[in-house]
Amino acid sequence: MISKYEGYSFKMNEKVIRTKVKFHNRYGIELIGDLYIPQNAEGKVPAIAVAGPFGAVKEQAAGLYADEMASRGFIALAFDPSFIGESGGNVRNVASPDINTEDFSAAVDFLSVQHNVDAEKIAIIGICGFGGMALNAAAMDTRIKATVTSTMYDMTRVNAKGYFDESNSADARYEMKKALNAQRTEDYKNGTYQRTGGVVHPLPADAPFFVKDYYNYYKTERGYTERSLNSNEGWNTTSSLSFINMPILQYINEIRSAVLVIHGEKAHSCYFSRDAFTNLTGDNKELLILPDTVHTDLYDKKDKIPFDKIVSFFNDNLK
Repeated sequence: MISKYEGYSFKMNEKVIRTKVKFHNRYGIELIGDLYIPQNAEGKVPAIAVAGPFGAVKEQAAGLYADEMASRGFIALAFDPSFIGESGGNVRNVASPDINTEDFSAAVDFLSVQHNVDAEKIAIIGICGFGGMALNAAAMDTRIKATVTSTMYDMTRVNAKGYFDESNSADARYEMKKALNAQRTEDYKNGTYQRTGGVVHPLPADAPFFVKDYYNYYKTERGYTERSLNSNEGWNTTSSLSFINMPILQYINEIRSAVLVIHGEKAHSCYFSRDAFTNLTGDNKELLILPDTVHTDLYDKKDKIPFDKIVSFFNDNLK
């Protein structure tokens, strides 16, 4: 299988210019992004950094969001987080709750010094697992003036407790850590890292709906791209270890800037957004639950993604 649009899963808007850019995070890892600029942009423009979903790359949903936001007047940066896609960092195909949060701030670093960006009007969008990272970044980085999360996952919660917290016990975590640490030994012995295999293929007939939902995006022409972990061999198996005991949403109640939390009512993951929202404080926080919408609808279905609302939210809060 090959990607639909020469490495990308979406067609770029004719009113937008896309440029490859490089920047680095606080750990010295070089990050690669696509900068989307409105063709008619004049002066200093509000800017948005976009990342996610978890295991996806900038050529997928993040790029689609950035392209759409640029077509509506914003400068938007879709970037590959550390260790995946075109971005640097060794070893490959591993995630970190710390470093991937830092990646958002690194994107803000980059945007804040661009000649055509208003450094006082920078926002972020986090999709799926990078929705949780976005909230964590907003709790840390006071330069972020507004945050949107779309179809959010809290990756630390799901790794430590399982879906719907069904494995939330010390014994269950112990057995999981025991298996993952045994795999660490094997990886070190072999000099390679076992991969999870990405989204399951072929799709079992009895797969739960959310697995079918992922398959229909990552494993079909709709969302497939060559660099995507989820479309191909997946994360390193031991990647989840650091997420088990490092919850990332501990201080989101201290976010003073504006936050819009968006989720589909029929998404298996909706509880992540509902629960996170209960911990947000202030009258500049909004929860938008979309009827008849599943998890991956908010990856690429423009008739489902509430871009008009996102634009009005940023216009209201990037002042």
